[in-house]
Amino acid sequence: MTRSHSLVYRPEIDGLRAIAVSAVVLYHFGVPGLGGGFVGVDVFFVISGFLIGGILWSELDSTAHIDLRQFFLRRIRRLAPAFFAMAAICTLVAYFVLLPFEFREFGKTLIAATVWLSNVQFFREAGYFDVASESKLLLHTWSLAVEEQFYVALPLLLLLLRKNSKRVTITLLAAVWCASLASCVWLTAHSPTATFFLFPFRAWEMLSGVLLAIWCKESAHGWRHGPTLSWLGLALVLSALVLVRPGAQFPGWQALWPVAGSVMLLLNGRDDNPVNRLLSTRVPVFIGLISYSLYLWHWPVFTLSTYWRGGYQGLMETAFWMAVALLLAVAAWALVERPSRRHLSDRTLALGFVLLCVASLIAGAGAYLSNGAPGRFKPPARTHVDASTSFYIDWTRCRVETSGPLRGLNVCAAGPSTGKPEVLFWGDSHLRALMGGVNRAAEEAGTPALIVWHAGCPPLFGVSKQESAATPAQDQQCLTDTQRLRQALPDMPHLKRIVMIGRWSYYATGSGVGVDAHNRISLAATPGDGLGDRSQQALYESAWGITVKELSSHFDEIHVLRQVPEMPRYTAKEFARRMVHGRIDPQEIEAALHVEAGELQARVAGSEQPLQQLAATRSIRLIDSWPLLCGTRCEVVHDGLSYYFDNNHLNNAGADALRGLWRPVLTGRKTP
Repeated sequence: MTRSHSLVYRPEIDGLRAIAVSAVVLYHFGVPGLGGGFVGVDVFFVISGFLIGGILWSELDSTAHIDLRQFFLRRIRRLAPAFFAMAAICTLVAYFVLLPFEFREFGKTLIAATVWLSNVQFFREAGYFDVASESKLLLHTWSLAVEEQFYVALPLLLLLLRKNSKRVTITLLAAVWCASLASCVWLTAHSPTATFFLFPFRAWEMLSGVLLAIWCKESAHGWRHGPTLSWLGLALVLSALVLVRPGAQFPGWQALWPVAGSVMLLLNGRDDNPVNRLLSTRVPVFIGLISYSLYLWHWPVFTLSTYWRGGYQGLMETAFWMAVALLLAVAAWALVERPSRRHLSDRTLALGFVLLCVASLIAGAGAYLSNGAPGRFKPPARTHVDASTSFYIDWTRCRVETSGPLRGLNVCAAGPSTGKPEVLFWGDSHLRALMGGVNRAAEEAGTPALIVWHAGCPPLFGVSKQESAATPAQDQQCLTDTQRLRQALPDMPHLKRIVMIGRWSYYATGSGVGVDAHNRISLAATPGDGLGDRSQQALYESAWGITVKELSSHFDEIHVLRQVPEMPRYTAKEFARRMVHGRIDPQEIEAALHVEAGELQARVAGSEQPLQQLAATRSIRLIDSWPLLCGTRCEVVHDGLSYYFDNNHLNNAGADALRGLWRPVLTGRKTP
């Protein structure tokens, strides 16, 4: 995304930038027809490699040295002022708009972006309950971090290789290119998040531009090959914008598509043909000139506007917010970018950069260490603001077992840290939501316990699942973990009692309810258990029979938590947002916070039928959470606290309110 004045200006490169940034902006704003618009970032990577590589190679060739001080000052002059202006305004807006856990995460991201590591942070954050992308105001800085890491790595690598001949240096750079590309293509199938965000797997894209610049300089290339090459390059770039799709197959080999097209356009940039003439016209060139500011501003405008509005109401509103992003970009280019490049001395620039870094780090640390400054919000919204932060817990007692019967499983300890666990808690994300209360109850009872949970995975033997909210690999991992636990139980005689916790209605009916009604899950019989081809309800009921029969040979008692009542129209985060921003009326508040018990009973009737039958024969002991959460109707708020995180998970306050249910299990005291 850079253009140095030490090179002969080539306007068609700004035209190529215009294609790249326009594609990214239109893609993020959801304009139809550009499903691969995100590959505009790949085009930027090639351009950066081409320009920076050409500058560094020319300097090294003419002086046998690279002035790192001047190089980094040029990069700071080009990138830092506009970035810090955007970051400062985003911080101010985020303080007034974002919920505490979102503002806390913003603070962490601001720190990471300031030190050029936001790509690493976003790689590490990918997960089941990660903060939604619409509240990540600085998500787009991942690509800036990749480029900035490139600006550090390339000059150091060239200096390291400078005592070699040019042939050896170019050969080694080509070897690095091959290794980066090969690892990107191979690892994308196994870890697409890593190959998307991390520099080593994106380095080949920038090195494509570097090697092109070096080759052309060493061969005295005239940048002219006839119109065919430009047309082919443009066709590759434009078709990638339309046909490439995000997901587990990107970047991988698909990134070759826009990279190859960009290389062709750069290689033939001095040929007098319709493509280059079009790219060099006034409008594309101007968009290219403001492309850095436009990239910086479009994402915060999109995220904040959709966050505040709850989504756009149509194409006209989409166009309005894109126009806002464009106007902010023009203003940032005219008032920040150009003046800082033309009028700041090196000393002023360096001092300002240090001060802005310190200020940015202090602001980020303040947001993070204050836990998102929850005191910004007042009742009654504060009740739901607090609930939206009350789901993230300390994972220090959780680990992936590397040996023993549970090898490969993610397990958590509860209660005293000494002694072998006596009680096994096994479940899905409903168990994860209750872990704080389970741990506190185990501490109070003085009984060590073991927790094994897997989100969206039915804690039942004899069935596998296919879920709309999961990938095939995640569905397979669910079955694998269930089988591992099943095989481990005979080797853990110290476990005397088991508690099973799950969203039973989800597995019985095959769908969510209310705000997550779009979620679907289907069960299938696993080989060897003899369940055969049955309906979802029949499979669910049969799986209970198999599971309880097998568990009874390993445990003295089998306890099952009656699924906590779902509150179909409530999600703490969205509810809090709407209250804070005045986008909810009294009728919606009533419908979300209070639901008639009869309505909820109808939802769980099918899932509780086998549980009632098993409890009647004393095969299981049913633990009933409903008396603590419902009377004639079920409530989200109890004694001024919201007990729910979303429409089916309790939060930490709810988990703590239910902790008394576990005392009989943990102490071994018989219950009727």
